[in-house]
Amino acid sequence: MHNTNVLLTITSMKRSITAILVIVIAGVCLLCAGCTTTNTPAEVQDKVYIVGIDVPYPPFSMIDESGEATGFDVESARWIAKDQGLNLEFQQIAWDGIIPALLAGKIDMVYSGMTITDERKEKVVFSDVYWIVQQAVVVPDDSAMTMDDISSGKAIIGTQRGCTAEIWIEDNLIATGKMPAENLKLYDNTPVAVGDLTSGRIDAVMYDSTVMADIIEGLPVQIIGYIETNEEFGIAIRPEDTELLTKINAGLANLMASDDWQDLIKKYKMQ
Repeated sequence: MHNTNVLLTITSMKRSITAILVIVIAGVCLLCAGCTTTNTPAEVQDKVYIVGIDVPYPPFSMIDESGEATGFDVESARWIAKDQGLNLEFQQIAWDGIIPALLAGKIDMVYSGMTITDERKEKVVFSDVYWIVQQAVVVPDDSAMTMDDISSGKAIIGTQRGCTAEIWIEDNLIATGKMPAENLKLYDNTPVAVGDLTSGRIDAVMYDSTVMADIIEGLPVQIIGYIETNEEFGIAIRPEDTELLTKINAGLANLMASDDWQDLIKKYKMQ
């Protein structure tokens, strides 16, 4: 009888141990499952955001001799990315197709001297303002053209397709009947327009003031004046990307409050 009781006791103990092991294993599995769940934010953090840039658009966005993106906006974007823990890549996009590329998901933001306009705000959202520009007017050194000639529509004017200079000319010169529509010549980029200016094919070129000085450096042309449009630059993002917008604005505010902001302004001769 004593041996039988001992066997029963041992069997009962084995069952208890087995039950405990099952509970322990189940707990370990749950913990592992919990560990897997905590990896999700890291995966999100590893997302690479594609930044659309217009090139050449000195000093805001350019491609250097090694094929790397550079410029005031590019370096600013990298600073913000480091500050906010974002991973960025830069992709050159034709300016007149850059918002369609953003809306189609081919890029995640436009950080390349984009003016905030009501028309654009119908499609995208913008970051806080980070720069303000006017429109510069350039003519050949030996030209007698004046700003009065420009504002009265007496010139053949070239500018980049899809830029705010085109909008200003259409609204203030063509729509008002001051200048015939055929006197507005559109180009894929401003350096090509300036090339036509130096060749005598057009009378003037209008474009963003901060950029124009770099484009015409060393050429036989001059800035004769400015159209005070007070255009505000912002970073364009899809409306649904609210978290990204929050991070961009936070990083931008940190950058503009830092000494690095003034260093970038000096480096790229922005003022």
